[in-house]
Amino acid sequence: MSAELFPGYDVLAKREGLSWNDATRRVIDQRLAVSNEPKFFSTEEWLTLEALCRRIVPQPQNRPEVPLAAYIDRAMLEHGDAGTRIEPMPYDGEAWKCALAAIDAEALAAHQVAFRDLPAQAADALLAGMQNGELTDAAWGNVPPKLFFAKRVLVDVPAAYYAHPTAWSEVGFGGPASPRGYVRMGADRRDPWEAAEGKPGNRALALRDNRHVR
Repeated sequence: MSAELFPGYDVLAKREGLSWNDATRRVIDQRLAVSNEPKFFSTEEWLTLEALCRRIVPQPQNRPEVPLAAYIDRAMLEHGDAGTRIEPMPYDGEAWKCALAAIDAEALAAHQVAFRDLPAQAADALLAGMQNGELTDAAWGNVPPKLFFAKRVLVDVPAAYYAHPTAWSEVGFGGPASPRGYVRMGADRRDPWEAAEGKPGNRALALRDNRHVR
């Protein structure tokens, strides 16, 4: 998928080239194969999570969305009940479930509809209240809204987005440095297998170069 800043660039064109090795190909294939449906969250939680993700990382309408909710869902399925726990919150999976229920409770109390049915301005205002620690519904339990927003929402949602090749193409990222590595590390220098930015006056040149990046 071409990106406006890097015209004609598609990181997936590198799949069979020298830039990626078998380990990279396996990882990317697994990410692209994730089905856009819940396996950890309930249907209601999933719908709330999808609405939340769309407010945190709005995506262009001219291409398929990166399945943010699915990536978070699979991460919670795989390790949401283990690892480091942020005091006083429970492990990540339980914290997400609690927060999603609380977000809906806040929306229902303030607007009489679920979070996914809120207009954009009201949804953003509710999220700003979470960010500022102003939400107080009992459904939050031992998940402080401000802490959850900082440590989970602002971590998990962007991380899910930038784990996907679509986002890599948008920012001109070539993928893992293995096996080629990156050599030209100076400002405004790039290796031949990196994307060219379509700056004013050189967009046609960048388009030509990016169609041949491997």
